[in-house]
Amino acid sequence: MSHQASNRPDGAIRPAHGWLQALGAVLAGLVTMIVTAALGLWAAGAADLPEGGFLPVVAAVVVMAVFGSVEVAGDAGAIVETSAGLTVLPLSVTLVGALTIAAGFLRPLRHRAVASAGELAGWAARLAVLWVLALVGLAALARHTFTIPVEDPTGGLIEDLLDVTPRVGFRTDLPLTVLFGLLWLAAVLALAVLVSRGAPLPARLLRFQESVRPAAFAMVTLLLTCVAIGAVIGLVVAATRERTAETFAVLLLGLPNLVWLALTLGLGATWDGKVEGPFGLPVPRILDEVLRTGDMATLNLSTLAERDGRAWWLLPVAAVLLSAAAFLMAVRSPARVRPWQHALHMAVALVLTVLTICLLVRFFAHYSLSLLGIGDLGGDLAGEVALRPHLWTALGLAAAWGLVTGFLGGLLASRVRRRGEVAAPRQ
Repeated sequence: MSHQASNRPDGAIRPAHGWLQALGAVLAGLVTMIVTAALGLWAAGAADLPEGGFLPVVAAVVVMAVFGSVEVAGDAGAIVETSAGLTVLPLSVTLVGALTIAAGFLRPLRHRAVASAGELAGWAARLAVLWVLALVGLAALARHTFTIPVEDPTGGLIEDLLDVTPRVGFRTDLPLTVLFGLLWLAAVLALAVLVSRGAPLPARLLRFQESVRPAAFAMVTLLLTCVAIGAVIGLVVAATRERTAETFAVLLLGLPNLVWLALTLGLGATWDGKVEGPFGLPVPRILDEVLRTGDMATLNLSTLAERDGRAWWLLPVAAVLLSAAAFLMAVRSPARVRPWQHALHMAVALVLTVLTICLLVRFFAHYSLSLLGIGDLGGDLAGEVALRPHLWTALGLAAAWGLVTGFLGGLLASRVRRRGEVAAPRQ
């Protein structure tokens, strides 16, 4: 099918996007996510997983990256209790998939001012149908069971006499994976239309683009800038320090998790977290140390600075990034928008952005085995990690930062010629 629109005999315009373009967008997104997940897991040492577990784990990571449901369960017989759970998003994989699919979605729509709601819905529906098929294939592959070696306090009674071999496995919940995977796709496509100045909108929505699109673009640019800065720092660390493979694993699997968490900390937000047992986090040493203090540790600028004073740099860096984002938003807005309006737009956009970060970055994981409910059978494996935000405090701080930086950005942009501004006639 041609990439250009063509005229039908009846004079109507045939859209330049169809099933072939939708297939290309979905396949491109799927391939980039699988490659990113595979490289990240390989760098983390998962290529040596026993019993052919590498490919299922790769599929499971991709499923989790698109909000799919992966269930972890153990099996050790009737007298041995198992407990397992996992809630985490590998946001590096999520991000590359979202950017690739969004680019494929927008490409056939470029160079157009207006598109009907039906046309956009039809184009999105083609992507959704093919995306469901991709999710079903991933769900079928993302299931596996591993045998767990344990420290047996009974001297071999459990495994030898009772013929019990502890196992842990994972599988996807197909209905939930399809549902949340489609919601993820819808969010990606909606955000792509909001951010791109060149993407067409239905005529009824054109009046909203002047207030929504500059703010949406500024927030996406802010988040991607944080990722770019984190990537540069990660590459420098990988080149100058040991554990290069571990650093690349973090970059390829969870870089946005770290840098977006750092952004909220720079705004003054507080998180609660814990790390118990051997299941640590692929995070900087200072962060791991803070999360291992107490049953539920408090994570903020103050607790980080107690271990490394350089943590205070997160505050001025966040201030500079937010001011730049506010200025960018104001410059892309029409000249008639007043500074106080920029402040409101920035506050709303930043609150929504911080809310999204808090929902995406939080995580929880645990695993344990116990004999007849008394004590850990596999003490070397039992553990728990968790991280959750003080949500309302974070949103309040985001609103305050947004009002201040939005007003400042509006004042600075008033000195720059912008869209909608007419030059004064020469005398």
